[in-house]
Amino acid sequence: MASYDAKKIGDLHRHLHAHMPSDPALRVKALESLAVEKGLVAQETIDTWVEMYSDKVGPMRGAQVVARSWTDPEFRARLLEDAGQAIKEFGFEGHATEHLKAVENTRDTHNLVTCTLCSCYPFAVLGMSPAWYRSAAYRARSVREPRAVLAEFGIDLTEDVKIRVWDSTAELRYLVVPERPAGTDGWSAEQLAAIVTRDSMIGTDRDLKVQ
Repeated sequence: MASYDAKKIGDLHRHLHAHMPSDPALRVKALESLAVEKGLVAQETIDTWVEMYSDKVGPMRGAQVVARSWTDPEFRARLLEDAGQAIKEFGFEGHATEHLKAVENTRDTHNLVTCTLCSCYPFAVLGMSPAWYRSAAYRARSVREPRAVLAEFGIDLTEDVKIRVWDSTAELRYLVVPERPAGTDGWSAEQLAAIVTRDSMIGTDRDLKVQ
């Protein structure tokens, strides 16, 4: 039977980490370079995925969904009933969207999404999650003191506005449907999508700006 040497394992662990950069971005780059060097993945493949999520997915997919919900009452009803099924009409279905729930902001209700366990996030419609969403501080405080957290994002809600905090999991993720801003009557779906922000679909942005 193999023996377990706790000191040896500990020394090995410290040795490996001593050679890894402390900055998370540098760690990712180091792992990426190692994977390419070992032939596990092609650099072109990595570049394609990064480009897709940063430039083509980003929050643009979610913005299109929100814009349609503002202009199509029947779609809005389907979205609120079963978001995962509704977004299939856009061809956006995939990992992290099968179990998706849409929640809508109203004049007296504000929704905020978090993930206290890790950082589950509907990246297929919102792109890559922001660093603050993954931080321990946000994950803890968004549940414990949501008004204070929202105030730090510039959202000062009066006491009569109810805050609902939704805790994402690997089985259920959330998309906030923000209120449609006044002064956008007659706008096209493309114009409406352009003013929908990623943060508004997480719940850390409320009053969308009309250019």
